[in-house]
Amino acid sequence: MKKKICFIISSRANYGRVKPVLLEIKKDKRLELQIILSASSILGRFGDIRKILIKDGLHFNDQAFVVIEGDTPLTMAKSTGFSIIEISTAFKNLNPDIVVVTGDRYETLATAISASYMNIVLAHIQGGEITGSIDESVRHAVTKLSHIHFAATQEAKKNILRLGEIKKYVFNTGCPSIDTLKLNKKKLKDVRDLLLGVGNKFDYNKPYILVVFHSVTTDYENSYNYAKVLAETIDKLKHQVVWLWPNIDSGSDEISRCIRQYRESKRLSNVSFFKNFSVDDYNSILRNALCTVGNSSSFIREGSYLGVPCVLLGLRQSGREIGKNVIFSDFNEEELLKKISNQIKKKRYPISYLYGQGNSAKKIKNYLAKLEPNIQKKLTF
Repeated sequence: MKKKICFIISSRANYGRVKPVLLEIKKDKRLELQIILSASSILGRFGDIRKILIKDGLHFNDQAFVVIEGDTPLTMAKSTGFSIIEISTAFKNLNPDIVVVTGDRYETLATAISASYMNIVLAHIQGGEITGSIDESVRHAVTKLSHIHFAATQEAKKNILRLGEIKKYVFNTGCPSIDTLKLNKKKLKDVRDLLLGVGNKFDYNKPYILVVFHSVTTDYENSYNYAKVLAETIDKLKHQVVWLWPNIDSGSDEISRCIRQYRESKRLSNVSFFKNFSVDDYNSILRNALCTVGNSSSFIREGSYLGVPCVLLGLRQSGREIGKNVIFSDFNEEELLKKISNQIKKKRYPISYLYGQGNSAKKIKNYLAKLEPNIQKKLTF
């Protein structure tokens, strides 16, 4: 009988991270792949991925509509609770042998809680990392609920072991997002969605800066002010800019409000704004950027492998392991402008294998196929 492996896909970014693993599991005769779509992955304004999934030769088994409208800590907490209810029902119907979660978002925590109380083995990708925001607490809580751990770096593996996890179930597999990069052969000129942005018309023949800026949930009250500093700085740049709208976290509406005000006042005339891109399109855009600015973890993971210069803002990624391509800046226009200019001059940094060499998916798939951990966890030191 095939072992049923269930993945929760909560966003386009989440799908991009695990896509290589999904494809590997689909090919393995020992395993049956199950996919539950949840949170922003099935909301149009954040990039509904159902069509993308089908295009990639995959299908989903269930959907969990769990997002409560709003961008406050209250709505995030309520969405977490609602996620537990809906995802538990999906687990009851699908009866998976192992549930796999990725990262550190509220829907990840909800999934971990559901699986734990339903006596389902839980595997966690990207545990043991250090960052800012509420994600820092969620990630380690998920580690304590998980039976199998697929760390993306050696230091993350050590952190998981320091949390008292069983050594024989903790592995440094690298991050599957690096596999996704290696699989992507799409050229920038073939990313036709770059012509569909709002604002400045994108020119394929001109260099550009990529901006992705999300809120910090533990400091969401200042989201507008932080976005304003970023907008003022970007407005002074001569290069064209590709700017993606923020994700669903509390504080995102304030960032969006700031962007709209600048755009409607005829500022940021050098910027093309986009809701989202497919995984392959985004990786092509990231690969060819002069520099990245903001606080996306992709600037650290995928960016370090590609050697793309990055200026990282704020506390969202505070403490995360970084490659040489990353420098930090405070929310100060003069400092930020200077650091962006300096990073652009670097052009490219040497490739970094900090987050893996692009062979994570097969490792994860094989471990899922052969491991049989006891559902009863024990604290070990």
